[in-house]
This record gives sequence, structure tokens and C-alpha cells, in this order.
Amino acid sequence: MSFSSDGPTPVPAEPDPRVPGLPYPAVRFQGTTGATTAWVRPHTTPREVDNAAGGGAAYLASSTATGGAFGLYRWDMGPGPSGPGPHFHRTITESFFVLAGTVELYDGRRWLDAGPGDFMHVPVGGVHGFRNSSGEPASMLLLFTPGAPREEYFEVLADAARREAMTDDERLDFFLRHDNHWL
Repeated sequence: MSFSSDGPTPVPAEPDPRVPGLPYPAVRFQGTTGATTAWVRPHTTPREVDNAAGGGAAYLASSTATGGAFGLYRWDMGPGPSGPGPHFHRTITESFFVLAGTVELYDGRRWLDAGPGDFMHVPVGGVHGFRNSSGEPASMLLLFTPGAPREEYFEVLADAARREAMTDDERLDFFLRHDNHWL
């Protein structure tokens, strides 16, 4: 950090020769003693979205809550077949961490069975998909960076009446607005 007569000013991070790779991002917090801004979402908080298949989404850290830094969601799937086919995003990365059950993850080349502890990261533009066809419930974390307003997307997916009421043009607009590009 540098100082001027107006006080501290952010300085872009410089590569540290002791640490190979990317530098840290530019300084975003100017305080010197830290701030008491952490928050906790108890595990007993009910999920925000339920769907007819017995699953739904819990908004663990929405893009609004993180100031756009990321969005973290728990995606629960019932025992019935569910999940999106191959698609990509132009503005966000997406990462998957399986918590329970078996989830099939598509890495752009093939479908892979993933179990608890398995992780997949999809860079911007990467083709991917996921599904539960195991006949058993499954759960995973979805991480989007930077944060995007995915809540409306999840809510419409869970509401059959809203989905079915869309015209073809409205459906296309909905998917484009939420950066889903289907293959």
C-alpha cells in the first residue's frame, strides 16, 4: 500500500518473486485492524427452493451477499433423474463439489461418475453438465465466479407452471439472460 497526502490508496498487486504464478488481486480493504463483517448461515436454515423431484437449492452465499465476488449454492437432487445437459456460460466459471450420493458430471468430453469429495471446475466457456440418474438422492455444492444472480434461474427451474407458461421466445430470453447456452 502506498500513502499520499489524501491517505492510503490501493496499489495493484505486484508479482512476488518468492511465489511463482499469479499475483494477489489489488487491495480492496483499506483498514488496518480488520472489520467485524463475517456472517454465518446455520445448517438448520431451510433451503430457499424446493422442486417436485424432491430436491432444491439452498442459497449459501448469493452474489448479493458476497458483493458479486461469488455465488455458492447447495444443490440437492431427489432420487429421480434430473440435471441439465451439456451447456456453457460466457460470463462465469462453475465448480462442483459432491457432498453425498453419485452425480454424473460432464466434462465436455464424457460423463463421469462423481462421489462425495469429488470436484470439477469449469472455466468460462467450458462445456459441462450434471445429472443424477442413480435412483438415490444426491447433493453437491455449486460455486459460480464471479457471482451472478442465479436465484431467479433456480426458482423458475423449480416451478413447472412458470416454465410451461413461457413461449419459445421467452424461454430463449430466459436462458440467455442467465448465461446458459445449450448445445
